[in-house]
Amino acid sequence: MTVKAKLKAALTHPVLGLVLRVYVGAVFVSASMYKINFPAEFAETIAAYQLVPYWAVNALALIMPWTELVGGILMVLGIRTKAAAAAIGGMLVLFSLAILITLLRDIPIGCGCFTSIEEPMGWDTLVRDLLWLAMTVHVYRYPSALQLESGLFKLLPEVQA
Repeated sequence: MTVKAKLKAALTHPVLGLVLRVYVGAVFVSASMYKINFPAEFAETIAAYQLVPYWAVNALALIMPWTELVGGILMVLGIRTKAAAAAIGGMLVLFSLAILITLLRDIPIGCGCFTSIEEPMGWDTLVRDLLWLAMTVHVYRYPSALQLESGLFKLLPEVQA
């Protein structure tokens, strides 16, 4: 087996997919908790980015954390993994763009990712989000071990159309 084949086998191994899937899912579940409990503070954080109209801030502050929570739980459990990874990946793309724009505009605010009391974000925040995005792409693209939908739902008979 060549080095390239060994590397590909390691990077596409279902256990790596499991680790990445559970990690990213847990990050999003954790990130959603504070935002769900304190939506007004999260709305202030969204407004501080100066990227969305004020009429949309409250709606985003209420919808986004629940989307993070549901997507994170689905990722951890391995249910509808591709859909959950697509939703989380889409959010990470938007978060990364928002962070990039805010950094380029030199607005000194906290990320608002986990709490409202954070150090001002820097380039490391963007790199962290891009790493999470890469992990999410891996989860979307490659199978992972211990997915409930592959074990539990395959026991159900397939419906013929």
